[in-house]
Formats: sequence, structure tokens, C-alpha cells
Amino acid sequence: MAKITAILFDLGDTIIDFGPFSKTKMFRMGAKLSYNWLKQTGQKLPSFRSFFGRQLRMVRLHYFWSSITGREFNSLDLIRSACKRMRLTLSEEQLQQLSWLWYEPLANQATIEAGLAGMLEGLRRKGYKLGLISNTFVPGEVLDKHLQREGLFEFFPARVYSCDVFVRKPNPAIFRLALNALSVPPEQVVFVGDTLVADVAGANRMGMISVLKDPTGKRTSRRIQPAYRIRSILELPAVLAKCDSGYGQSC
Repeated sequence: MAKITAILFDLGDTIIDFGPFSKTKMFRMGAKLSYNWLKQTGQKLPSFRSFFGRQLRMVRLHYFWSSITGREFNSLDLIRSACKRMRLTLSEEQLQQLSWLWYEPLANQATIEAGLAGMLEGLRRKGYKLGLISNTFVPGEVLDKHLQREGLFEFFPARVYSCDVFVRKPNPAIFRLALNALSVPPEQVVFVGDTLVADVAGANRMGMISVLKDPTGKRTSRRIQPAYRIRSILELPAVLAKCDSGYGQSC
């Protein structure tokens, strides 16, 4: 087995844990923050009910289209389009701020495992190249800001967000982009994620060593098998030690 030189991670519920939440409730909270901020800037707005309903329908439509086609969308484009339809005058900087406000309620409830930054620093000191691949319609600039807020941004010089490249895992194209960014072949890469189809199947297809983060131990499939399973991201160094000791791709 080739020596492991790089580790790629999924973002949501792998590096940053969001836990269970109501998507509609979280969306409404983001809409309220955005609506109030727009009013404070002096913009002329419809009622909040109309504002919220239009945005929710638009996101649901694009999300459905994305799930069918495998093509990602970027919510910043939707925000820009919605503002144009409402005849709002906003600078690019203000549009970026609006994107963050939509996301902020989700960021506020997110957690990371204690000791994560220390583990990542240890991996970096050992010479591993680190990167992220995330399926997300949240703008990359917003996710970068969240990573900075959590003190994790510096560990991931290579970050590939589906909203920026318009393809989603398990499409091989998004994995290739990350491999190219790190300049490593797939057989030297461990990929860590929390889903069987997007993460494990995608990594297996590329020839990477797949690691499934499964806190409950209940994510199983006869067809899709990870090379390793972990309950906590902090178990990853032990997996890497097995790989580097030549145990190979076995659970």
C-alpha cells in the first residue's frame, strides 16, 4: 500500500458538527436577520411573509433541481437575483454580508469536537497535506468565515466547495479538483466523511482510503463499505497509524 501523504475531509458533520435541526426553522431565522438588516440599510421591502416565502420557494426549487441533476448552485447567485427582482441596491460587499446573515443561525448552533484543532496541528506537523471537499450551496466565502471563526481555516489550504465548481460528490470531478490542488495521487489519500454515498462511495471509486465518521454506528450498506469506521474525528490518527504500518484497506 502507498504511503499516505494527504487527508481530505468532508466539512458538515465531519469537521464541523451541525447536529439535527429544522431546515425551515433555521431558514426563517436567517430570513429574519437578513430582512431586518436590509430594512436598516434603508431598502424598500415587501412584507416579511412575502420575503420569506419567495426565498424559501426559490431555494427549494434549486435544491430539488440540484438533487436530480447532480449540478450544484450557489445561494449567493440566488440572493443577487432576488435583490435585483426586488430592485434593491446593494454593493458586492453588502451581498456578501447578506449571505452570512442567512447562514449565521446555523453557524451559531454548530460545534466542533474538543481537541480537533490540536489533532489537525499534529497531522500538519507530521507532514500530511490537508484539504476539504464539501457539498454545499452556501457560498465558499461564508464557509471560510465560519472556519476562521472556529480557528480551523489555516489547516485547510485546499478547499473545494461544490457551489464554486457546480458539481457534487460523488462526482469524480470534484475529487480530482482537490487532488490536483494538493498535487497528490488518490492512492496516497485518506478521505473522511459522514455519508456513505457521497463520501465513501465517491472516495472508493477514486481509489482513496475511505473513512466513515459514524457517531451512532448505524450507517450501514451491503453495497458501500468504508475502509475504516470511526465514531469521533479524534480517532483518525489511530487509523492513519494503521495505514502507515501497512495494515491496508480493511476495517
